[in-house]
Amino acid sequence: MRLEQATIKDIARELQVSSSTVSRALKDYPGISDETKRKVKEMAEKLNYRPNAIALSLRKSRSFTIGVIIPEVVHFFFSTVISGIEEVAFSRGYNVILTQTNEKLAREKSSIDTMLSNQMDGFLVSYSKETTDFQHFSKLLNQGYPIVFFDRVPEISGAIHVIVNDYAGAYAATKHLIQQGFSRIVHLAGPSNLKISQERTRGYKDALHEFGIPFLPELLVECTQGSDEEAHKITAELLKSISPRPDAFFANNDMAAMGAIQACKSAGFAVPQDIGVVGFSNWQFCSIVDPSLSSVAQNGFRIGSTATEILLDWIEKKINPDTIEPSVVLETELLVRKSSVRT
Repeated sequence: MRLEQATIKDIARELQVSSSTVSRALKDYPGISDETKRKVKEMAEKLNYRPNAIALSLRKSRSFTIGVIIPEVVHFFFSTVISGIEEVAFSRGYNVILTQTNEKLAREKSSIDTMLSNQMDGFLVSYSKETTDFQHFSKLLNQGYPIVFFDRVPEISGAIHVIVNDYAGAYAATKHLIQQGFSRIVHLAGPSNLKISQERTRGYKDALHEFGIPFLPELLVECTQGSDEEAHKITAELLKSISPRPDAFFANNDMAAMGAIQACKSAGFAVPQDIGVVGFSNWQFCSIVDPSLSSVAQNGFRIGSTATEILLDWIEKKINPDTIEPSVVLETELLVRKSSVRT
């Protein structure tokens, strides 16, 4: 007998008991002696028995599997979100299937089709930078399919999402730079179609306004890729082309902030004595680079765990998506390090 084919009947035959006794023992039903339960579980382990997931899902009308769609697995923020998702999902008896879109709309739609064909119970989604039309999500929501969005959230009817307070984080970062004596602050913004980018830009502008610093359109530059290479190129050009030159950079993410720091150094400027820099997300490298990078921390683990709790409660009909608050907003924290503090 091949070990991977072991069934309840195989266990019953080995122990010379009924299949129903084995089934009840495996589920710890009352009325089955502790000795029988012990023998059944030991034999199940010996035979490498695993419950039939397909049969279980048919009985429960669920697959006990959720799909997660993210832009990039390598992104530190998303890796922490995944940790939070898996922690909650596994504790509640669900498996997690993960796909990444690489910021492509076509791959996003393909991932949804694949997951639907594999009978996922619901989705957790952070959509791609290319996504501006959300009909593929609206269609599923209108059919009652459970979807919870996180980080990047669409403004569509029926959407439930978990986000951080991007506005407050950006406001705090810009205010900190101003209080350190910086006044010509560049915002290396994210793609303008993303709500998180819009909110961070709004926080940046409002902080300038509060301190009486005029907003200058030439100091707001969109970094569509959000990479260090892109930010390096943009920063180098700004330092050469704008007079008086910028004296600080607030970046939409930490990779862009690192690109800005490298460009400043290459141009002969000291960070933070000449130019201050603050990032967003608090990637792992922030505390070990030189100078250490000030950044707005967003708790990816908590975002993932909170979104998963909501999704599973929806799947298990513990909540009504039509009556709960559609948006859960988690707070950020500005972590001040050397890159933004003038001595």
